[in-house]
Amino acid sequence: MASATIVLVFVAMAVFAPLIAPHDPNETDLFRRLQPPAWHEGGDWSYVLGCDALGRDILSRIIYGSRISIFIGVAVITVATTIGIVAGLAAGYFRGWIDVAISRLVDILLGFPYLIFAIGLMAMMGPGLINIVLALAYKEWVIPCRVVRGETLATRDLEYVEAARAIGASSGHIMAREILPNILSPVIVVSTIRMAHVIILEASLSFLGLGVQPPTASWGSMVSDGRAFILDAWWVSTFPGIAILVLVLAINVASQGLRDAFDPRFHE
Repeated sequence: MASATIVLVFVAMAVFAPLIAPHDPNETDLFRRLQPPAWHEGGDWSYVLGCDALGRDILSRIIYGSRISIFIGVAVITVATTIGIVAGLAAGYFRGWIDVAISRLVDILLGFPYLIFAIGLMAMMGPGLINIVLALAYKEWVIPCRVVRGETLATRDLEYVEAARAIGASSGHIMAREILPNILSPVIVVSTIRMAHVIILEASLSFLGLGVQPPTASWGSMVSDGRAFILDAWWVSTFPGIAILVLVLAINVASQGLRDAFDPRFHE
């Protein structure tokens, strides 16, 4: 519950960023260049977490950067889970050549390291918000697909599915109304866990300069911007890095809570 609360705080921070950010995240002032945090010698309480190499407020950029991370995480997982559910249901229900084709495609995609695969796609498509979503969703769908396929194989011959077939229900109706509602729990848990992974991948792409382009605030690019000053101005990289750590850890712990909530054995 505590972790879920932290996630909701980040979501609220992203939604209401214009209202809670103390400064314009792209406003530069070289007189504030590498200004330390407020509690540090030479700090200013108007810029609580200090400023970066261009004099931009780090706190405001972290707040606006949460929009990028959460949007990409939700968008990628939504697209990937939708594709994975459709492909997994088709593979598990129809079996035969459809199952073979989808399973072999999944095996091929799993053979590529995720980050390197995403870097290659971004190099071909170019940087940009939509391209990041497409590059990450291009392989992310294989995870929910495998989960849905396995669950569909386990339920396709159960009594309530056989009863639906006996009364003449179509395959589409059986998959959408009989099987899918009964296998959604593990899909939701897996998708929540994968969201944390997607956020890390987005930060990695932005860190490498292949993600969201300046001056848009992104946690990964903020960490990258502070590399040259890590010894003298540690706050430039440290605070956005902590934001990534806290959000990803909170999502992972909250997903464990979801798993326990959906697992009947936990309530025995």
